Amino acid sequence: MDRRDALLDQVTDHVLEHGLIGLTLRPVAAAIGTSDRMLIYHFESRDALVSAVVARSGERAVAAVAGLPAAPSVRSAVNRLWQAYRTEPFNSCLDVYVQAAATGLIGQEPYRSDARASNELWAAALRDYFVRSGAPARRVARIVTLVDSALYGFHLDLATDRPDELARGVDDLARAAQSLAG
Repeated sequence: MDRRDALLDQVTDHVLEHGLIGLTLRPVAAAIGTSDRMLIYHFESRDALVSAVVARSGERAVAAVAGLPAAPSVRSAVNRLWQAYRTEPFNSCLDVYVQAAATGLIGQEPYRSDARASNELWAAALRDYFVRSGAPARRVARIVTLVDSALYGFHLDLATDRPDELARGVDDLARAAQSLAG
C-alpha cells in the first residue's frame, strides 16, 4: 500500500467515526498524525480528499455487501440487508454518503463523477447479492432500485426512534421485492 492509500484509509476511518460535516484539513491531519500539507501533497485539495473518502467509504460498503451470505429468498435477503445496514461498517458508510448528499457535495464535481462510479459499484454488489438470494437476473435491477431507495429512506428514518414500525415497513418492502422477483 502506498502512502496516499494509507492516508486515505486513515482519513476514511476518522470520517466514519466522526462524520464528514465540518471536516477541515488541519484537525483531521492532526488526528491521524500527519500535516495538512501532506494531505494537500497527496490529494491536491480538500475537495479531492473528501471525494476520495466518500469513494473509499463506498468501496468498504460494497465489500461488506459482497461478504453477505446468500439468503434463502429475496424477502429474507431484504430483511438481512436491513439488519446489516444497522451495523458497522454499513451504518457509518451510509451516514457518510448521506452527509455528502445533504451538504450538496454529490451534485458538483469532483464528487458527482466519483459518486456515480460508487453508485454503479454499489448497485452491482446489490444485484449480485439478490441474484445469489434467488432474484431472477431479468428482474433484479427493479428489485435493487426499489430496495436501495427505500432502505436509504428507512436508514434516515431511524432518527424517529420507532424500530418496530421501521421493521414492519422493511418487511413490507421485502414482500414487495419478493413479489417483483416472481
